[in-house]
Amino acid sequence: MGLTTPRIVLTWDRGTVLVEGSLPQELRKLSFLKFDERVGKYRALAIYYPRILAAARALGVEVEDRVWSLHCAEVRAAAEAKLRSYQAEALAAWSKAKRGVVVMPTGAGKTYVAIAAIAQMRVPALVVVPTVELLQQWRSRLSQYFPGRVGVWYGEEKRESCVTVITYDSAYAAVEVLGNRYMFLVFDEVHHLPSPSYRQIAELSPAPYRLGLTATPERADELHVDLDWLVGPVVYKMSARDIRGVWVADYEVEVVKVELTEEEKMVYKEAEQRYLSYLRKKGLRFKSPSDFQKLVALAGRSPEARRALEAWHIMRRLIHETSAKVEAVGEILARHPASKVLIFTEYTSLARAVSERYLIPLVTHDISPQEREQVMAMFRRGEVKAIVTGKVLDEGVDVPDVDVVVILGGTSSVRQFIQRMGRALRLKPHRAKIYEVVTAKTREVDMARRRKRGVS
Repeated sequence: MGLTTPRIVLTWDRGTVLVEGSLPQELRKLSFLKFDERVGKYRALAIYYPRILAAARALGVEVEDRVWSLHCAEVRAAAEAKLRSYQAEALAAWSKAKRGVVVMPTGAGKTYVAIAAIAQMRVPALVVVPTVELLQQWRSRLSQYFPGRVGVWYGEEKRESCVTVITYDSAYAAVEVLGNRYMFLVFDEVHHLPSPSYRQIAELSPAPYRLGLTATPERADELHVDLDWLVGPVVYKMSARDIRGVWVADYEVEVVKVELTEEEKMVYKEAEQRYLSYLRKKGLRFKSPSDFQKLVALAGRSPEARRALEAWHIMRRLIHETSAKVEAVGEILARHPASKVLIFTEYTSLARAVSERYLIPLVTHDISPQEREQVMAMFRRGEVKAIVTGKVLDEGVDVPDVDVVVILGGTSSVRQFIQRMGRALRLKPHRAKIYEVVTAKTREVDMARRRKRGVS
């Protein structure tokens, strides 16, 4: 009498996969499979679905797969996305495992890589984006290739289709409902994903195919290391300098140094001495931004640490808000009277000072989307030549092409710098100019020098 072939049944249950049947011992030993006494079945986070399948097949186990409730049987593109050579290379690199992160600078056309991947896979896809503005941009672009088959899911509108665009916030709230309807996950600005909440979008989905897109995957908290298992490793990486002058505009980065006033210098030196004295006393060394959290934690229970942290904040505010940076903007504007200029600041107060001094429209988080779109439309049409903003235009907003980007501060992250620089990199016959205005004789200068080496 022959042996009976082991058989298991996989079912979907709100972000998890239930496994029942005659599980061989080897399957039961998988660390991510836990027996749930409430239902009398083994359970795993949905992200482990492909590994459960692979292990079962390797052991010769027959699988009845009831996980999927796909929105569409097949997704066909109505038109082919014409890829540039480097975009085709990125798609080919991703296609080897059909998992992974593609790193390209802002303006290099990461969206088209995703569109080509969706067309290639022909399975329902969920595209996750950080903002409603980006959601609308993706809907418009996808509709050119998948007409009538693109849906959106966010606060005001919840309509699924074969390809659905959803915000990170909405996906986090709805993944337990939507997870088993899409076999392909696309994460735009994938550096958002590893956060403690958003990572659940990846963990509670059984999707075997995953693509992450970003200009810079690194995070200050170093959680980007988790992208490897949430989406896949970096499979293709390219910087702006690799395609400058060919697929994106040629550009020049110039660091402009300004001086603190005599009064500001005194305050800065006093704060710096207090800050560094505490670090030396405690033997603290900050090799990465995440190390800084040690000081924050100490400040919660030590008055001395709290004074050191206050000193750091004083230094940072002086660097970012010195009036000399406002003066520098005037000199830069005078150099480029006919150019479109986009000015970034770290603090809204400095953006407001620049706006008031030069009568430049201000775009910040506290203005309405309608007012912001009005300003952007005027900028697009050339009715205003310059706008100033905080962090609201770093990503997720369709910014018109500009000739000059001014970054008032050298302590923004590498990712911010690359995103901001990318606003000037749409292909054009002339060279784009990137100014980074930093405060002399402060740490801003060293940071700006290191960044310039990385993008020049």
